[in-house]
Amino acid sequence: MKHLPSPARRTLTVLAAGTVAALALAGCSTGGSDASGGDSAGSGSFDSVEAALEKGGEITYWSWTPSAEAQVEAFEKEYPNVTVNLVNAGTNNEEYTKLQNAIKAGSGAPDVVQIEYYAFPQFALTDAFVDLSQYGFSDFEDDYTASTWNSVTDGDAVYGLPQDSGPMALFYNKAVFDAAGVEVPTTWDEYYEAAKTIHAADPDAYITNDTGDAGFATSMIWQAGGKPFETSGTDVTIDLQDEGSARWTENWNRLVEEDLVAPYTSWSDEWFRALGDGSLATLVIGAWMPGNLISGAPDGAGDWRVAPMPTYDGEPASAENGGGGQAVTQQSENPELAAGFLSWLNNSEESISIFLESGGFPSTNAELSSEEFLADAPEYFGGQKINEVLAAAAGDVVEGWSYLPYQVYGNSIFGDTVGQSYQNGTDLNDGLTAWQDALVEYGNAQGFAVNK
Repeated sequence: MKHLPSPARRTLTVLAAGTVAALALAGCSTGGSDASGGDSAGSGSFDSVEAALEKGGEITYWSWTPSAEAQVEAFEKEYPNVTVNLVNAGTNNEEYTKLQNAIKAGSGAPDVVQIEYYAFPQFALTDAFVDLSQYGFSDFEDDYTASTWNSVTDGDAVYGLPQDSGPMALFYNKAVFDAAGVEVPTTWDEYYEAAKTIHAADPDAYITNDTGDAGFATSMIWQAGGKPFETSGTDVTIDLQDEGSARWTENWNRLVEEDLVAPYTSWSDEWFRALGDGSLATLVIGAWMPGNLISGAPDGAGDWRVAPMPTYDGEPASAENGGGGQAVTQQSENPELAAGFLSWLNNSEESISIFLESGGFPSTNAELSSEEFLADAPEYFGGQKINEVLAAAAGDVVEGWSYLPYQVYGNSIFGDTVGQSYQNGTDLNDGLTAWQDALVEYGNAQGFAVNK
């Protein structure tokens, strides 16, 4: 197996090789005890991980990523003594619900599980994951972008390894912009003016769509410098009227209230058709989008380009949108072997290569700076070297963001609160206030001490 020349990867060459159920804060701890009733990881070292891989065994891996099957096949070829039972337990909320139910039941969780970044704090706080720092996984830090590493760690604890990332950029239809005589916007004020011009030129065309999506909204607040969620142990502070949140609503309200965003739900057939026929001119979205455009909106081939995300002052600033990694669960009966699989999965050149071939966007600094990766120029994007833009966005992610320790639940009620502002075309601040009230009530009911 080939490895990239980072310190951590050289170390690894010795391996050669809907709604989540309510949290049970009574089960929270920060130690290595198994709150779910399964076998605790106990103490260990990287030597124990190496020994486990050499000994072999059987583990179960839950994942919905398109690269998972090929990665498992390659891993088992590298380590013939290890069997990985790959299970697709559903996508995000469906999988999280099954995982939460298994944790509460004390059995049934996999050894390794795919988790999106926004869900990591919820499961880490309830002691569902093994702290991998005991196996030396802290040494991996320099291999990953700061924002993705921050998403899988809590202080000195390492609850997983990043796999993909979603630094945000502006995907735009150059043909639509050219026809309307509009320059690519570099600021949100320019974006607003472009929205009016494009919609005036063609009433069926919109600058973008948005019917209320929690992941998009939190990413936009992140880029605006907002820090609405702060957690210290079980103390939680929520302020969805902080400076960054207010900056985003001031910007986005004018688009919603003036009917300048299309009422299409993302990932619907209508949305893909609009991306293909030019009636949606831009997407402000994560760097994992190119493959989805190529496969889902083939009629837009040659028209789309990528530019840096517009900002409030013209200075580079981005945020993460989507993305996630994998963790080892406390219920694993062989956490050293599971950790060995995880280290190969998200830190070996072979596995990352498979991931990139499936259309994923890396979280690893080595790939983001490689000449081969940066030189990729898809015909769909007019031969533009789009990875140069997307990799630069990864370095411009605003620091200091954190999610709620019950963000999975929070996102599930976004449509019932902020979504109402979209439906009625009214002030998004009213929706954020309603969301905040619901989050405070839920958090306090679960045993957190929530301030606002």
